Amino acid sequence: MYVLHGFNPSPYSVKMRAILRYRRIPFVWNALGNPRDVAVAAGLPPVIPILRFPDGRMMNDSTPLAYALEREHRERSIIPDDPALAYLSDLLEDFGDEWVTKMMFHYRWYYAADRDFAQTWIITSRDPVMAADKRSAGAKAFNDRQVGRMALVGCTEQNRPIIEDSYRFVLDTLDRHVRTIPFLFGSRPSLADFGMFGQLQILSVDPTPMAEMRARAADVYCWLLRLDDASGVEGQWLDGKAALPETLRALLKHCGETYLPFLAANMKALRDESAELDLDILGRRYSQAPFRYQGKCYDALRKKLAALPLDVRDRLDPVLEEAGCLRWLA
Repeated sequence: MYVLHGFNPSPYSVKMRAILRYRRIPFVWNALGNPRDVAVAAGLPPVIPILRFPDGRMMNDSTPLAYALEREHRERSIIPDDPALAYLSDLLEDFGDEWVTKMMFHYRWYYAADRDFAQTWIITSRDPVMAADKRSAGAKAFNDRQVGRMALVGCTEQNRPIIEDSYRFVLDTLDRHVRTIPFLFGSRPSLADFGMFGQLQILSVDPTPMAEMRARAADVYCWLLRLDDASGVEGQWLDGKAALPETLRALLKHCGETYLPFLAANMKALRDESAELDLDILGRRYSQAPFRYQGKCYDALRKKLAALPLDVRDRLDPVLEEAGCLRWLA
């Protein structure tokens, strides 16, 4: 039996839980206590969730975990059969994990109502019955830690309009998409779906973004409810040689306008050992400190594209070019 150590307010935890459910891989959901302590005790970075394999191995970091499960379980894969679609799925999953997460972090810790709710949700997820003084002290300590990290993640007052506009674009585009196609790449969910799901599921619970999602994109809200446990879904992938749906092209274009130029600027700042990256996104100035993990993400996306066979690139490159993504990835 697998054991998934995480907790409900964590986007990457619910992402992995949804993957395990869809793939019908038996597991135990261990969501009490502090899962970061489990990672540290196993000699891993303090990143959640942590998955204990039946043979006792421990791994964390949701994307490598998803691919580890692909290697060990062939049934109900979340990687599209067509390699061009598989690459686009990887790209949009990364967009969810590393760009949509800015939306999640911003809304959770910027607005007072969301901060108050997050403190309660997080503290009671660790221990639902606590002494009042311990609960209050724990909530304040976690709030202060996360609010103190907002600038590091790029969630600043300067960047707020970009992050909120991007959230609305994702909601509007995904809402149109799921009204005609159940999931991003067909009638079965892909890794990209789960990458978007993890962040959006949290945004569908925290008060301010939840209200906007319900008012603006009710179909997205319902899509998240379906994807949380899609173990009963049977479906097919899109035809990899057919034209992509307009909504999917729009999401890729938005990725080329926001996340990919951010990744390129982040990589340059890392190489130059700059204290800050600075660029225009959606017609506004965006600044933050460089982030080393996202440098690894950018490197991985570029290497994965470069490794694809020429016949796949012949089909994929025009799609990436039209979306404004190829210039950042090739």
